[in-house]
Amino acid sequence: MGKRAVYPGMFDPVHNGHIDLIRRSLRIFDELLVAVVANPSKSPLFTADQRLEMIDEATHDCANLRILAFDGLLIDLVARERAHCIVRGLRAVSDFEYEFQMALMNRKLSETVETVFLMPHERYTYISSRLIKEVASFGTSVAGMVPPGVDKRLVEKYPQKAK
Repeated sequence: MGKRAVYPGMFDPVHNGHIDLIRRSLRIFDELLVAVVANPSKSPLFTADQRLEMIDEATHDCANLRILAFDGLLIDLVARERAHCIVRGLRAVSDFEYEFQMALMNRKLSETVETVFLMPHERYTYISSRLIKEVASFGTSVAGMVPPGVDKRLVEKYPQKAK
């Protein structure tokens, strides 16, 4: 079996920084599982099924990629899927503290699983799902920051202002 990694997240919505990390991860690992957190208590804008669909549309050309929804502890999913690594993205120093804590907790829960931090291309370092939703909610275009299918769905939820 090759090296399998899990890239977890809410992906609400998936944006071009996420897609960049998926493609970078596929250059490193033999197989990547994109694991969408299905927890509805976080009040996501899109359902888990919609998020899975948007990721699938944006990565349809990627081999060795599997997209799934999960709920519960990430480390349990990693064990169940016989993965070796967790992939996490770091955009800025502000992401590091939270990600560092999570990596250490996951190491405590399973000493055999590693966490790898990847940085997206610098053109995506300012993008976050939270900012994408906020900007789109004001009817402003986020085209170029998200895959076309995501942009279409955001425009349906938040009609754009007339120019």
